[in-house]
Amino acid sequence: MIWPRRKPRPECQPSAGELRLFGARFGYDFGFTRHESVAADATLRRVARQIPAMLVLAWRLAWRADRRALVGVVCAEVGRAAFAAVALVATNRVLAELLAGGSATQSLHRALVPLLVAGAATGAASWLSSASTWAAAVLEPQVERITTLTLLRHADSVELAALEDAEFARTLESARFGADSVRRLISEAVSVLGAVLTMTATAGVILSLNVALLPMLVLIALPRAWGAVRTARRRHASVMAWLQHARASNLICQQVTALQNAAELRVHGVGRWLLECYEEMARTSEQERRRLAGAAAATSAGASAASGAASLATFALLGWLVLAHRLPMAGAVTVIVGIRSGAATVGTLLTGVNRMFEESLYVRDLERLGTAAGERAIPAGGADLPQRPAEIRLEKVTFTYPGRTSPSLSSVSLVIPRGKVVALVGVNGAGKSTLAKLLVGLYQPDEGRILWDDLDTRTADRRQLFASCVLFAQDFVRWPFTIRANTTAGRPEHAEDGQALQDAADFAGLEPLLSEQPNGWDTMAAKGFTGGVELSGGQWQRIGTARSAFRFSTIGPGARPPHLVIADEPTSALDPAAEIAAFDRIRSLAAQGMTVVLITHRLAASAAADLIYVLDGGELVEQGTHEQLMGNEPDPGRPGSGSYRTAYLLQARQYGNTPLPGQRHPRTTDRT
Repeated sequence: MIWPRRKPRPECQPSAGELRLFGARFGYDFGFTRHESVAADATLRRVARQIPAMLVLAWRLAWRADRRALVGVVCAEVGRAAFAAVALVATNRVLAELLAGGSATQSLHRALVPLLVAGAATGAASWLSSASTWAAAVLEPQVERITTLTLLRHADSVELAALEDAEFARTLESARFGADSVRRLISEAVSVLGAVLTMTATAGVILSLNVALLPMLVLIALPRAWGAVRTARRRHASVMAWLQHARASNLICQQVTALQNAAELRVHGVGRWLLECYEEMARTSEQERRRLAGAAAATSAGASAASGAASLATFALLGWLVLAHRLPMAGAVTVIVGIRSGAATVGTLLTGVNRMFEESLYVRDLERLGTAAGERAIPAGGADLPQRPAEIRLEKVTFTYPGRTSPSLSSVSLVIPRGKVVALVGVNGAGKSTLAKLLVGLYQPDEGRILWDDLDTRTADRRQLFASCVLFAQDFVRWPFTIRANTTAGRPEHAEDGQALQDAADFAGLEPLLSEQPNGWDTMAAKGFTGGVELSGGQWQRIGTARSAFRFSTIGPGARPPHLVIADEPTSALDPAAEIAAFDRIRSLAAQGMTVVLITHRLAASAAADLIYVLDGGELVEQGTHEQLMGNEPDPGRPGSGSYRTAYLLQARQYGNTPLPGQRHPRTTDRT
């Protein structure tokens, strides 16, 4: 049958509140939204064609998880449908015996055996239904566990550049919903399988009674199917119509109730303005939902009327068949029972198919993620990396972030000697952090080479490279775990090493923080959780330092010791005394044979470095010791020359009244 094309859905217009706040129709641009309108746009033919593929997809996922449970579900559903058919046939026999004439005793005696068969078949079908439910309950969480682990492994195994690629990130986000959709897909597949088998068995029984009755079953089921599809489509259209309004309203609720916004909401009167916008959005949403509810009611009424007319025609046909002696009365009653059962199953079938279709879209994203992750995975294996290289050398390294046109680093060449403190300085966006990420192997150069002695790190075992590095980063992860877990995250496989944990605490000066907490190491470092506390930026920075220290305090026998320490603005949230102590501790690592790359805007700290590289616009513009760089005067013919000296003097002036060359001494009466 050819179904007519549906007219395009009218686009819900943005409310005045949305226009004032967002400038256009509010909408999310996340991976999980890519399939939200697909179900509404899908025709019945398209969904029906997908049934075999969806069942195969569910079978493949379930087979991988628990074959015995899957076989149990299928056998139970097949058996349940078969026993349901047996029960229907036996019911027909019971009715035939009861209507055959004779005394009541004789009729009951003749009907006893088929009655017992019908009861036994009904009981067996009920038992198998319970068995199917139990097997599915065993199967579903296993499928969800395996799928979720697969998703997490994909996310953990790809290059950092893949995560920063917009399309890959959207696929990953959509696949995250696919991990949960797998469980629902299995559940709906079991429901659809049961409905298909039940309808097939019922149709077979009706067909055995009279061939002419099977089209009547279709005629009754067809309006119900049309109504179910249209109602589901209307419901989905309703959801899509108010969903964005609801999301925009939810965003406003979050902003009005957020503690960090409270002061400005009150002082600037922003709260009243947002409430006005919320009310406009809510009223627009109510109007659209009211319109769609009326349309859905009309669809339901039309489907019910058509189904009722088909039922009336069926009953008329049954009456004629009985009067014409082409169908016994018992058969007519059996057909009525079968048709009512089959028609009721249509709703279950179509609801399950629609849900399977929606869930399968996200599950297929999970499969697409597997393919994409395989193509962009961090390579396994490689050449052995030197444990203590004499130098790390960059040769004309160029790197451009995905999606950008201008390089963040352009033909940078420099040398980092072993056991030295090397400072990278420059303005924001100069390329310092990018260079650090290249050094530890998070990115690979687009051009040029990074060498540990004479080994190109592109060919090295990346696991060895990661194991050789320690990060002291300003943007370290603040895990919503305990202080202990946040610290041992530096090397989780050694989380039980108490001495290393204490050494890390000593290195970071963590004892004062621990002594203030009610549960010490086991204090939850996140507000909003049971026993959780809110930590300051400086306290978190100490925990981050302890995490990094734990990494080089837990080197077991045969393990690769860390060699390269990247300290990227490691003291930005510390007070002056703690900052000085932290820099002293970081510099002490060089005395232990490690190579330290220090990235900081505190040029007083970089002054103590053995070697300083100055970056500007992704290019290396100056290099040397502090004394050498302070002797460089700005030269218009050499871009970037003298930039370190100028920046250092600007910072130094903040701590005294020494004027810069060519400037007058500020008067004490000046007001700023």
